Amino acid sequence: MSNKQFKAESKRLLDLMINSIYTNKEIFLRELISNASDAIDKLYYRSLTDKKININRKDLKIKVSIDKEARKLIIEDNGLGMTEEELDNNLGTIAKSGSLAFKSENEKKEDINIIGQFGVGFYSAFMVSDLVEVESKSVDSDKAYCWSSKGVDGYEINPCDKETAGTKITLHIKEDSEEEKYSQFLDTYTIQGIIKKYSDYISYPITMDIEHTEKVEGEDKKEEEKTVVKEETINSMIPLWKKDKKKIKEEEYNSFYTEKFYDYEKPLKVIHSSVEGQYKYDTLLYIPSHLPFDYYTKEYEKGLQLYANGVLIMNKCSDLLPDYFGFVKGLVDSDDLSLNISREILQHDRQLRVIAKNIENKIKSELENLLKNDREKYEEFFKNFGVQLKYGTYADYGMNKEKLQDLLLFYSSTEKKLVTLKEYVAKMKEEQTSIYYASGESVDKIDLLPQVEILKDKGYEILYLTENVDEFVFQVLMQYEEKSFKNVCSDNIDLDSKEEKEKLKKKNEDNKEMLESMKELLKGEVQNVRFTHRLKNHPICLTSEGAISLEMEKTLNAMPNNQNVKAQIILEINEKHEIANKLKNLFKEDKESFEKYTKVLYAQARLIEGLSIENPTEISNLICEIFAK
Repeated sequence: MSNKQFKAESKRLLDLMINSIYTNKEIFLRELISNASDAIDKLYYRSLTDKKININRKDLKIKVSIDKEARKLIIEDNGLGMTEEELDNNLGTIAKSGSLAFKSENEKKEDINIIGQFGVGFYSAFMVSDLVEVESKSVDSDKAYCWSSKGVDGYEINPCDKETAGTKITLHIKEDSEEEKYSQFLDTYTIQGIIKKYSDYISYPITMDIEHTEKVEGEDKKEEEKTVVKEETINSMIPLWKKDKKKIKEEEYNSFYTEKFYDYEKPLKVIHSSVEGQYKYDTLLYIPSHLPFDYYTKEYEKGLQLYANGVLIMNKCSDLLPDYFGFVKGLVDSDDLSLNISREILQHDRQLRVIAKNIENKIKSELENLLKNDREKYEEFFKNFGVQLKYGTYADYGMNKEKLQDLLLFYSSTEKKLVTLKEYVAKMKEEQTSIYYASGESVDKIDLLPQVEILKDKGYEILYLTENVDEFVFQVLMQYEEKSFKNVCSDNIDLDSKEEKEKLKKKNEDNKEMLESMKELLKGEVQNVRFTHRLKNHPICLTSEGAISLEMEKTLNAMPNNQNVKAQIILEINEKHEIANKLKNLFKEDKESFEKYTKVLYAQARLIEGLSIENPTEISNLICEIFAK
């Protein structure tokens, strides 16, 4: 018997391992299976050059067994195995890794694929077990030894009986406590799920004995049920993303997506790529066909699954996706990720940033191709995720606007469909210097705005903005291909000739007293009242001056942190409409009626813009009084 103590620093690390480094207890099985896979890899590699080792690759496997009554979970492999000295060195000194040493010795050989590098994953077993026994027999020895430990108190190494080479790890699962239900790790279904989640693509079979109920014919020739146990392979072994793309059917991609990402519909688009070069990795990305139900809630987590050599390291690596592509689902698998000792969290190094940047460019490129080659499908995508692209354009002070601006679509007044900014500019009138837009709740409501009518009549195309974020996007973009954005409902729209401007200026000067009186009657609700040529058949409209438009006022005031934002409103009266003459006459002859008309016209203008009226009862009574005369 050999009783040994962990070194002082190893004791501290072991305590840290059990209580701090691993945040998810089920990780222990991933680590032990990865170690078993490494041991088999080492044996297979040795067999290629060592004639004394005669193995059939088909016989190599990892077996997981459960003994519920004895509260044991067993992980067994027929890999290289360990001598007494190797047990002492590898398991007696925490963070001493045999896999890392093996990889370092053979680092120039490209076909070496060792998962474990740090020598700490094994100790995650103590998170769920109060006694760990490791029986191992090396292919280089006739003797077998058992390493056993109850944790920080130390460990023993003793001779044991083991006929075949390889390693058998027995975990004595802890009793349940109020905080933890350790018995879950003795449940066959749970263990199967953990294997599928983390180790589905280990390249050797991971088997378990599974009970089945079969119907058999009894002695009396009557059918009866019988329980039989069959050894079954749990893992898939070959990752879909490692297969030749030409040989993968659409159904395989779709089936993988619905199973792994829990969607009930097939994806809109699949992006499968393998990257060689400075960093080698594979990606399998999916653009969903619909918006996830929780997408705009706090519960939604963006990110891609991250694999290292087919082993799941992180279920949602948010660093691999920018927020504006947060709807993308999928995975990245790399052979040489820089991991920390828990194999759960990536070190934020250049490698990760490069991979993330490449993924971002790939998604953008695929969306551009979709827009160019399958417009109908792209519009379907944009219907679901266009708002997210717009938020991406606006967020971070517009830092990503140039990346995303050509992916945006807006409804066109002339085309009666969604168009890109590039398509709008290509059809602009020769003398036109601005991109015109109007905002509202819906296309139909915008189309009825008084301010829209005259631009349409003159043949100008107008972009109809129906999303709350749209105007903010245009403010951040500022211009597109040297064309500025102009809101048709703002005060800076200028379509008059020089002669018309002079005529309108004189008209406003001649009626200055009346217009000022209207402004005073509205008690600070408007910045100004004036005659305009921007209207064709409509009598009045509201415009705004400054950075805040009427639609932006509504959007900002609808937010939880209501700042009571006010647009600088201007009431404009169609100089050619009969209402203009009516107001002039009332101002001269009937000041009381003039006040009533002013209030009703302003209320009318607010309703057209979808704004509320402060005192609707007063306005209703005023309208009835006017009708009654």
